[in-house]
Amino acid sequence: MTSTTWQPDSRQIADPFGERAPLALSRRYRLLGADIEFRSDSAALLALVDSAYAGLPAPAPDGLALQVELRLTEGGTGFTGEPPEPRMLGGAGLLGVAMDAQHLALVNMAAGRALVQVSHGLLAHPYHLRYELIEFAVFTLAARTRGLLALHAGCVGLNGVGALLVGASGAGKSTLALQALAQGLDFLTEDASFVDPQTLKVSGIANFLHLRFDVGQWVDDAALRTRIEASPVIRRRSGVEKHELDLRDGWAPLAAQPLQLKHLVFAAPEAAADEALLKPLSAAELAERLHLSQPYAAGQPGWATFAGGCARLHGWELRRGSHPRVGALALKRLLMA
Repeated sequence: MTSTTWQPDSRQIADPFGERAPLALSRRYRLLGADIEFRSDSAALLALVDSAYAGLPAPAPDGLALQVELRLTEGGTGFTGEPPEPRMLGGAGLLGVAMDAQHLALVNMAAGRALVQVSHGLLAHPYHLRYELIEFAVFTLAARTRGLLALHAGCVGLNGVGALLVGASGAGKSTLALQALAQGLDFLTEDASFVDPQTLKVSGIANFLHLRFDVGQWVDDAALRTRIEASPVIRRRSGVEKHELDLRDGWAPLAAQPLQLKHLVFAAPEAAADEALLKPLSAAELAERLHLSQPYAAGQPGWATFAGGCARLHGWELRRGSHPRVGALALKRLLMA
């Protein structure tokens, strides 16, 4: 009987972390003003990148080149129900989120690079993978390296001028944005706006609107209603299900360049007469509402500059009218003035 002494794989000794594993596949997209190269060892991961970022308007570049690595690890089991909710990580110049030991995203702002690492088990949950890991890497890397403030707000515009749409989840921002599209306004972003605090120009990614199942009652255009109803359904961690309406392929007006911020519009649940939906806000009211609505951004570098610039803009409360279309028309009048 002979015995065999275990010998480690020479490849493990030479590259124990797998950092030199080849990433033969790549894509390049211009997002939030930066040229981002996605490199991966997985066609499935790059397909998710394409589903999020292909076909977007390409704004003028600012010379910033960034890189996101997407690595698919061997092994990993499926999940019973949803994947674990991601936890925030930070320190030593890194920011990240981790679902567990196998599923995480790390951002190194100084190097201009990010890593998304997942196992095969998460491929069965493309919504969570795309929004909670890939989007985190893209948004955090681009915003931090470009010095942009990340705001929880939508944005629409006209002729290069933008209106920020602020409100809690469920305030009707997406329905308002859909009606704004129908009125010919340019769509920039649903709920993730990135603002240069010096210039007050707003960037965003104009790919999707997430709409409640009952939104069809407010849509007069039969073709658009059919498009919404045929859209995929996503399920958020809150349990809310929505249609994910893709705005690309040329059918919707999308902002091709960052918008110059002029109006800050706070969606309110109170009803008002159609002719009196917009209530102007004083500078003090605008500052207070802005600060309360953006607790994350308010703690970031550049907030004081941004808030000071917003004091020179127009602030409004937009109340609910008889139809969301009326609110969109009020926004259009603002942007045409």
